[in-house]
Amino acid sequence: MELVEMLNHHSYLYYVLSQPEISDAEYDRMFRELEDLEKSHPELIPPESPTRRVGATAASEFESFKHELPMLSLDNAMNEEELVAFDKRTRKFLEKQCQDLSKLSYLVELKFDGVAVSLTYKDGLLIRGVTRGDGVVGEVITQNLQTIHSIPLRLRGGEHYPLVEVRGEVLFLSAHFEKLNTHRIEQGQEPFANPRNAASGSLRQLDPAITATRPLTFFAYGFGVFTSGAQPDSLFKSLELCQQLGFRVSPLHSKVSTADDLIKVFRQVQEDRHTYPFEIDGLVVKVDQLHLRDSLGQKERSPRWAIAAKFPAVEEQTVLEDIQLQVGRTGAITPVAILRPVNVGGVVVSRATLHNQDEIERKDLRIGDTVIVRRQGDVIPAVVAVVMSKRSGEEKKFVFPENCPECGSKVSREKDDVVLRCKNRSCPAQGLQRVIHFASRQALDIEGLGKKVVQLLFDNRLISDPADLYSLRQEQLVELPRMGELSSKNLIEAISESKRCSFDKFIFALGIRHVGVRTAKIIAAHAKTPEQLLELTEPELLALQEIGPETASAVLNFISSSDERELVQRLLQNGFSFDPVEALEQGELEGKTFVLTGTLSGFSRDQAKAELEKRGAKVTSSVSSKTDFVVAGADAGSKLQKALKLGVKVIEEQELLEFLQ
Repeated sequence: MELVEMLNHHSYLYYVLSQPEISDAEYDRMFRELEDLEKSHPELIPPESPTRRVGATAASEFESFKHELPMLSLDNAMNEEELVAFDKRTRKFLEKQCQDLSKLSYLVELKFDGVAVSLTYKDGLLIRGVTRGDGVVGEVITQNLQTIHSIPLRLRGGEHYPLVEVRGEVLFLSAHFEKLNTHRIEQGQEPFANPRNAASGSLRQLDPAITATRPLTFFAYGFGVFTSGAQPDSLFKSLELCQQLGFRVSPLHSKVSTADDLIKVFRQVQEDRHTYPFEIDGLVVKVDQLHLRDSLGQKERSPRWAIAAKFPAVEEQTVLEDIQLQVGRTGAITPVAILRPVNVGGVVVSRATLHNQDEIERKDLRIGDTVIVRRQGDVIPAVVAVVMSKRSGEEKKFVFPENCPECGSKVSREKDDVVLRCKNRSCPAQGLQRVIHFASRQALDIEGLGKKVVQLLFDNRLISDPADLYSLRQEQLVELPRMGELSSKNLIEAISESKRCSFDKFIFALGIRHVGVRTAKIIAAHAKTPEQLLELTEPELLALQEIGPETASAVLNFISSSDERELVQRLLQNGFSFDPVEALEQGELEGKTFVLTGTLSGFSRDQAKAELEKRGAKVTSSVSSKTDFVVAGADAGSKLQKALKLGVKVIEEQELLEFLQ
């Protein structure tokens, strides 16, 4: 027990205080000594032993857990004016409550770009760790969180706290993230795109041994459930208590009393943001006094007593060296900017989407131009504008081809469509993307069949469409680079297991244009079998809730195509069996039609579409008089102009977030 206490003490000094008192070699010697002792006396292993951080058995899935107190999301202040407005709203609300405003102060902390989690301690011992999830229900990932050295397995002085819930953020320090990516590149693996995605993926590993290899860090920012006697009466004191219990907290946590002071801190941290050892994208401002916080209360999904003050998007200049075309699974041809690599907000950017031909023409982008590239958080980098003062005259206009860059077929642009399309369903690029979509998580979720493996199968001409997957043999796969006996066996088994699925997932996996996850459920609930799917008529489709002429036309084009019908029949010949389709829940945006345009700062368009469809909305690609809302992100183009012309309601991203919350 003494050795456990010594090791945990030195771990606290190293991982929390960054003040080691012994060498790594000495720590390793003590750790090995403890391992030997525990092997001889396993009955004496205490739950807080550092050996328990690694070695737990892998989970088959994560258990859901409902938070006793919701982990609320925060409203955003996107500039200084909105931060001042938050202060005014707060004071006005408290005045109506007859509160003494002379007591009002704010706790200001850094806004980490990490993953929020909840840790529950009973009698000082960590018993449960849960992801934020949707704020109401999260996933239990206790074993994964136990691998993070800055999370104490037993609280320091925890005997005084029978039950306490600590909330905070899991993230990568920048140096650790760079080291991890360097190692992955050396091992021939794909580097992680950014620290937040890497942290999220690391926490959701079913095998905690994998999480243990990722150098994650935890910062506490306060308490949830607190049934352990007197709770601190302010958030600032709560942070101090978190430190006493053995946690790291935000290196910036200061109290201010006025809007002017908030602006000063906001400007100073924005200027210094790159000096911190981790990525931040703003400040979190909270009313410090708990009794005032309770008076302010909350709205449906966010508290009135806190706000996230976001920094402006990070921008840099670089050269547009080329424009390349990508062909998607529906034949859409998307231009991609090839950039001279530039560090934007801590991430090296060398590619950015250009969306479509209209966007290139509207911004007058030319190969060789110096351009402004913007990135914020996890958002796909965007080319914002040309720096016209640096144009020399030698730049070249990009001319869209008349033929598909992959198969040579004629390309065309349909009425009201913003993209050129290749109509050849045998186009190898479309085939590749269709298989990737077919195997994706929301479709048939075939484990081990990611983009690289699909590309490998195509390169070796083993497959050309999804049906070919079910003819693969293990002896074919073993011969491929990096496949091996075990991975080949596992992939064949995963492909075989995918033949048992729900009918709506099968429909979604087919990759029918305009048919998302929710639309696939609507069609599956009506058609019920593949045979009925192939016999659907236009009146039937238009009679279904949320399905309009555009989607109905896409479905009819699919089922009337002899090639597509043949593909469905070939798939079914492999022995698919379908589970019952879950009842479709009535969404709060039921019957509303949205169009997304421009670049969103909080998520990609696909993510926004998925979230809207979950809530019953329909998301289309073109604006009409039947459109309810157009969501206009940065650099919105012709769709925005058409919406304004037709009188369709235009909303910004913040209003979209309110819909989603």
